[in-house]
Amino acid sequence: MLCDVSKVHSGFGIMPKVTHCTDDENWGKPGYSKKVFVAKSISQKGGFASVDKVIERVENEYWKIEVSEFQSWMLGFTKFVGEWKTTEVEPNRILIEYTYTLHSNQTLLYPFNWLFANTFWKIYMKRVLENIRNLTNNKESYLYN
Repeated sequence: MLCDVSKVHSGFGIMPKVTHCTDDENWGKPGYSKKVFVAKSISQKGGFASVDKVIERVENEYWKIEVSEFQSWMLGFTKFVGEWKTTEVEPNRILIEYTYTLHSNQTLLYPFNWLFANTFWKIYMKRVLENIRNLTNNKESYLYN
């Protein structure tokens, strides 16, 4: 969660690549947020796209974040909430459990929301986790302290 998100959210299909973040001086601390910027894509005009906010953080164990304030229409989704739990299973081996909840306030779109979440979003998040694995294997430094 403290890495350079542009190396993690590298884009896929309708999901644009994250280019950078701003207003992130306190990122990682509960209650603080950052603005996320993306490249132009099929679904986005590029530029400021959303806000990431840390809801809860327990060092080396658990993060809960919210992605909201979408600047383009997202199939009726109002926010995404992600939870990231880490457990050391043996020295130098960490189990990561990542769950997410996609929130929508448009009942008529629920079938499309369900389809999106259970197909495209699942594939996309597997790609994100693989990018994270590559960062750790390459011993990438953290962007934030």
